[in-house]
Amino acid sequence: MAHDDFSLRRVPAERRYSWVSVALQRFGQVSSFHQFLLGAVLGFGMTFWDAVLAITIGSVLLEIITILMGIAGTREGLSTSVLARWTGFGTGGSSLVGLLMTLSLAGWFGVQNDVFAHGLHALMGGPPVWVWALAGGALVTAIVVFGFHAMAWTAYLTVPAFLALAGYSIIAALGGHSLPALMAEPPPGPSMSLAQGTTLVAGAFIMGAIMTPDMTRFNRTAADVVKQTLVSITLGQYLIGLIGVLLAHAAKSADVVGIITSSSGVLGTLILVTAILKINDWNLYSSSLGLVNTVQVLLSRRLGRTAATLLLGGLGTVLSAVGILDHFTTFLTWVGVLTPPVAGVVIAEYYVVRRWKPDLEATRASGELPPDCPAWVPVALICWVAGAAVGIWLPWGIPTVNSVLGAFLLYIILGRRTTAGSVSVAMTSSDGAKTRM
Repeated sequence: MAHDDFSLRRVPAERRYSWVSVALQRFGQVSSFHQFLLGAVLGFGMTFWDAVLAITIGSVLLEIITILMGIAGTREGLSTSVLARWTGFGTGGSSLVGLLMTLSLAGWFGVQNDVFAHGLHALMGGPPVWVWALAGGALVTAIVVFGFHAMAWTAYLTVPAFLALAGYSIIAALGGHSLPALMAEPPPGPSMSLAQGTTLVAGAFIMGAIMTPDMTRFNRTAADVVKQTLVSITLGQYLIGLIGVLLAHAAKSADVVGIITSSSGVLGTLILVTAILKINDWNLYSSSLGLVNTVQVLLSRRLGRTAATLLLGGLGTVLSAVGILDHFTTFLTWVGVLTPPVAGVVIAEYYVVRRWKPDLEATRASGELPPDCPAWVPVALICWVAGAAVGIWLPWGIPTVNSVLGAFLLYIILGRRTTAGSVSVAMTSSDGAKTRM
């Protein structure tokens, strides 16, 4: 189907892209308005070098998770929710993973569209905010309808503009300051601990790490995944994040919008606000992939990715226009708590336990999916819940990382101690129909 982007199939070799093309999209996803905001929050509460350490620890941990998830997506050519069928969750569990991604990412699509609308309204005035919200949501939805190729061209336009803004911000806002002095001075706001800062860095992009296969299934090799991850996260987290830290120190404020407006003018702010487009198109894209998988598994119906995109994009746009989503951020934050253990289970199954890896390997060359897969895997659900509990209640460490490691280690222990028959309660065909007990 046109623009379906292989939502329920492997991406064939001839439809893969160069690593630079995918890397630009990953960089656009990592380096956005929120990375500036994160850097400013860190800079307001931490010294420059403490912020460097927090970004370093958080980035390294994210890179490991992202690379492992990304390589699995590249090798199998499958989106996160479809890959989950053979990486610990089964068809039933994959529908829950897809539903989680749909709720979380579609919700954040609406929230960020609201930010986009308020930003443009503040800059340009004119129509009320809800009109800007409808226009912004419609634009992103249209881009996502046309799929990965159109989103790549969006990256070609927005990423260079964003980098130009970053460079201009340094010159405009920091030109009158001594960089050594900014790096040496105490934080201008209430002190933030290293653990708190690292938690913010790791937690800010964990959903991006989980959805990595949605993007890397268009890569050609595992080496491409490593290169683009190192480049995008290193430049995105360090370049954009540390600029945010220095701007907060220079302006004595964590209000990154005010900082950029005062230093870069209307043009710079416009570029910064429109950079939200690059992360928001991926929010909508991955949420549509999750919904397609969930509908097929739970309802045994085929929902096209285009229809899913229009449905979610329309709903998110309307909700952002009427301002309802402001009240859902707490809910979305709690949904995000359930996200990290998914990576732990997928990585443990795919790389260590490998119970269904041979099925994937046997069908990889043909480009087909394995003929059947587990329906429900209770072990994975137990590890998912336990990982979330570890992240919430363990009193030390980084909650996001604790959650991933908890699910990872528990799945290895339980997965290796259970027999094939006791791991799953049934088998299904790859389209979700039960085939045998």
